[in-house]
Amino acid sequence: MARRLAENPNTSILVLEAGGDDDVPEIHAADAWVANLASARDWSFVASSNFHLNNRAIALHMGKVLGGGSSINAMHWSRGHKSDWDRLASDVQDPDWGYASVLGLYKRIEDWHGIPDPQYRGEGGLVHVEPAPVLSPLPLAWMEAGNTLGMPVFENQNGNIMEGPGGTSMADVCMKGGKRMSIFRAYLYPIMDQPNVTVLTKAFVTRVMFEGKRATGVECVVNGQQRRFTASSEVILSLGAVHSPKVLMQSGIDDPEELRRFGIPIIQELRGVGRNFQDHAMVAGSIYECPESLETANIPHGVIPQANTFMRTSTLRDSPDIQLMQLGLPFASEDLSKRYLIPQKAWTMLTILARPRSHGRISLTGGNPGDPVVIRANTLSDPEDLTTLATAVRMVDEIAHSAALKPFVKRRVAPGSLTSASLEGDIRNSIISLNHLTCTAKMGNDAESVVNSRLQVHGVENLTIADGSVLRQVTTGNTMAPCVIIGERAAASIKQRHSV
Repeated sequence: MARRLAENPNTSILVLEAGGDDDVPEIHAADAWVANLASARDWSFVASSNFHLNNRAIALHMGKVLGGGSSINAMHWSRGHKSDWDRLASDVQDPDWGYASVLGLYKRIEDWHGIPDPQYRGEGGLVHVEPAPVLSPLPLAWMEAGNTLGMPVFENQNGNIMEGPGGTSMADVCMKGGKRMSIFRAYLYPIMDQPNVTVLTKAFVTRVMFEGKRATGVECVVNGQQRRFTASSEVILSLGAVHSPKVLMQSGIDDPEELRRFGIPIIQELRGVGRNFQDHAMVAGSIYECPESLETANIPHGVIPQANTFMRTSTLRDSPDIQLMQLGLPFASEDLSKRYLIPQKAWTMLTILARPRSHGRISLTGGNPGDPVVIRANTLSDPEDLTTLATAVRMVDEIAHSAALKPFVKRRVAPGSLTSASLEGDIRNSIISLNHLTCTAKMGNDAESVVNSRLQVHGVENLTIADGSVLRQVTTGNTMAPCVIIGERAAASIKQRHSV
């Protein structure tokens, strides 16, 4: 948004970032991305203990650095399925959010460095995207195995594969020459020397200031000092699905009963703030030990994304409900690692619930900015989510034991059994978050919507939200790319409203 709004030299843009800058080796080196998790560059949220996960409290990672999640994530570029966007457009009654419109925008912003595909891919845009490098023969064998079982192989994961029931391909990633290409580096970094752009780090926004119903600026803490910044045109919250609703609540926008509990003056009643929390739950993991005879050069390795599969667990579905990501090393949740002896010479297939039915909520614990929120993720609270994951894990095992993957599989390490009770227990113990926290300030016109289709907060003036919290349903696949679309749409809306 800052990039697009700053295209008019008469505008003045202030970007406030709670974290620091991104000049960190672990950010720039693509294969070091895991080192950013639980570091100073991560908010390191933790969801409440969850009965449906055997009372486990799972970590929720979110970027606390210039570039946000795009500076600490695994660099996946997943546009979302056609049905995601068409359903959103229908729900909010705005065709600009439909697949045809969004596809055109993706093509304009993308600089695709794979096999040319002018119908679906763009060249010359700001966002560098390329196919993940093939680190071993394993992903190619995985794609061959899936193809023999009815999952066709596509040239890339963001073409016509996202218009049908699914398939497999190498992952699309925002990296170049082994270096991360974050959204911050693509959009904002090149214009930071412009006189109409100011970027302030270590600035933790705590509250939106109002005159009546009009947003006039923000309060924040900068290097431990309380400061206020006024905005003549628009205040834009891009704090993510945890802090955007938190700031709204602490600014007096929420269910009035909740605000009264903490002595927060009511600015606008919006009962949907913090509700509808969604995330992609991931089974970590389906782990397969490699045969001892496997040549060293053929041992899968690294944490760079490899094969990427979207599939249906039922032919009654018209679009994928599962995403699979192949990882070239053994990877299991802490609880699953306690149960099984995980060999070093192994690989993992991560099974991800692409369309979760379970929803949660973000709630305040107090009225002060330093008071933490409670994140009730409610993962697997809907029984159908567990059933879907169990079906998918069995399908993964069928693929893993196909002829194409025979050279790479000595035995299944985890889960230990595929019988219902045992498998369900292993899934509950293996679930971790894919850190796609979304939907807590959803777009629309129903009673629990927080913003309209132009991303303006209902009932107040000059306040926009532009991050994953405005989605109504988490998109199929990783959420970085859809968040870029949200930013582009927000900027276009603001430019139109303020004639800039």
